[in-house]
Amino acid sequence: MSNDRLIYLPLGGAGEVGMNAYVYGYGPKNRERLILVDVGVTFPDMDGTPGVDLIMADMAWLEERLDRLEAIFITHAHEDHVGGLGHLWSRLRAPVYCRDFTARIATKKMLEAGQPVEQVITIDLSETVELGPFHIRFLPIAHSLPEASGLLIETPAGRLVHTGDFKLDMAPGVGEPFDEDLYRSLGDEGVDVMVCDSTNIFSPHPGRSESSLPPAITELVRQAPGMVVATTFASNVARVRTLAKAARAAGRSVCLLGRAMQAMVRTATEAKLLHDFPPTVSAEEANEIPRENLMLIVTGSQGERRAASAQLARGSYLGFELKEGDTFLFSSMTIPGNERDVLKIVNALSEKGVDVVDNSQGQFHVSGHANRPDLERMHDLVRPRMLVPMHGEHRHLRRHALLASSRGMASAIAPNGVMLDLTGAEPVVAEYVDTGRLYLDGTAIYGALDGVVRERMKVALNGLVMVTLIIDEDGMPMGDAWADCTGLAREGRSKRPLNEVIEDELSEDLQRTPAKVMASDDRLIELIRRRVRACCLDEIGKKPEVTVVVSRLSE
Repeated sequence: MSNDRLIYLPLGGAGEVGMNAYVYGYGPKNRERLILVDVGVTFPDMDGTPGVDLIMADMAWLEERLDRLEAIFITHAHEDHVGGLGHLWSRLRAPVYCRDFTARIATKKMLEAGQPVEQVITIDLSETVELGPFHIRFLPIAHSLPEASGLLIETPAGRLVHTGDFKLDMAPGVGEPFDEDLYRSLGDEGVDVMVCDSTNIFSPHPGRSESSLPPAITELVRQAPGMVVATTFASNVARVRTLAKAARAAGRSVCLLGRAMQAMVRTATEAKLLHDFPPTVSAEEANEIPRENLMLIVTGSQGERRAASAQLARGSYLGFELKEGDTFLFSSMTIPGNERDVLKIVNALSEKGVDVVDNSQGQFHVSGHANRPDLERMHDLVRPRMLVPMHGEHRHLRRHALLASSRGMASAIAPNGVMLDLTGAEPVVAEYVDTGRLYLDGTAIYGALDGVVRERMKVALNGLVMVTLIIDEDGMPMGDAWADCTGLAREGRSKRPLNEVIEDELSEDLQRTPAKVMASDDRLIELIRRRVRACCLDEIGKKPEVTVVVSRLSE
């Protein structure tokens, strides 16, 4: 009897939306050959990760097993699936397989990070990648950008379908329509496990097609009296195309604003996926066109501070300024966690007299993820013995697992770090793996437990006092200590400058400090730190972070 096993381990993307990274393995226990599916990112917020640029799954578990990692597969070109590739490839050093459009985006990620672009290998739908015990084939699937794919992963332990992100759209505009016959044929041949998108499990109605949007958007643009600005996900080139064609149908010129959107449209055009995209004008040309004859399609649908939408809301961008009577369309959904940032833009636009239109009535956006009836349809087509939910918060995973169980499929919830053994008749928890997050902060990458962000948050919450003291050759203070306060009230209860109060308190304390304390940096720094915090608590009611610099003059 074989002791080999088929395992599934999410390092990111299970128990959250974003940061997708899924490991599959087959072989003897603790000696399995491995593949990684997706290397995504999620985005920071000022509350929990101030100043951080991107958040990625910690690859420590894989890094300890690099000799067993066969390859990386990228299902599609959304940031939460490919955005971490350039930053993390040097830790993984495995070939990267993807389809053409995704490969173009992946190559740019690698190039920007200074990684070898020849490691990105473009695969056609007709090809099967054979690596160790794995035979892997890309499966076309409809989503909100071109050439999204699921994966068929065949192993000696059985056949597994990894759906990736998907919707049942028979007319997506750009990219392949959903192919029922393909997924039915997979089910006919037998599928042991389906690892399935769970994002819209709570949506009770069947999803709508991208092809349903043009009439409502065109009418909105036609009726708008002033300039129209629309925002959507930059990667959703089908939606950008829908918006651009609606603008042209309403007699308006189209201008794309935002580097990410321009890059995505350019890449899709180079990949011959956009055959009928309307002509556009540059920002310089658009500034000469009457407002009522112009539509801007801009980045920043999630409230990103540096994107075009936010800059237009705050003031102007590339010479454009929104005025009373203009219309701003959010042709997008707000990702959970981004509501506050989006609302800031909505309110800023409202103060300008701009009419803000969103998708609250379901007219101007369709999701790229399958709703519950569509998930049930996928279950019926593929008919797996086991279903493992992925891509969703824990509540999504749990509801999807319950749905699968009610429909006769064995199921299990596997958030990040839960390894499942998929070898038997039902998924079984094999072990728990420590998983974490990596932060990209400028050009540095560090772990969530390294304390950098925690220290930054402490300073943000409590303020900072920097104290500098010089000790002479005899071990005595050379003049008074001086204090520099950051992020604190300038004056406290005494109505004197806070830094002066601190300096006076320290001057008195240091005169009474024993010589043995003055001779020890550690003891002296701790004494000063405690005295400064006590002084600030008395003056302003806060205990700030305190940094002490002691400089000693040598004899």
